[in-house]
Amino acid sequence: MKLEVSEDAAKWFASEMDLEQGDFVRFVVKLYGGIPTAHPSYYLGISVGKERDIDIKAEVEGITFYFTHEDAWFLKEHDLKVVEKDGEVEYIFT
Repeated sequence: MKLEVSEDAAKWFASEMDLEQGDFVRFVVKLYGGIPTAHPSYYLGISVGKERDIDIKAEVEGITFYFTHEDAWFLKEHDLKVVEKDGEVEYIFT
């Protein structure tokens, strides 16, 4: 159960979403539509803002990427690595 965000991916988020140091990016579990995942029928969405119940987090380039306690189950049996490749962000579940 680990969340890892590469420096290049954090820079991509900062550029694409106009983020600054101190901002928070939440990964939100959704049932349909979004970023494909290791769980059939479940996808990831992204929102900017800080929730009180941060459970899993990675701070990179001054930005905190996280899952709330409610969505932490999503990584119970998987690790998630977020990387930048060819100008896009990739989500790698292991």
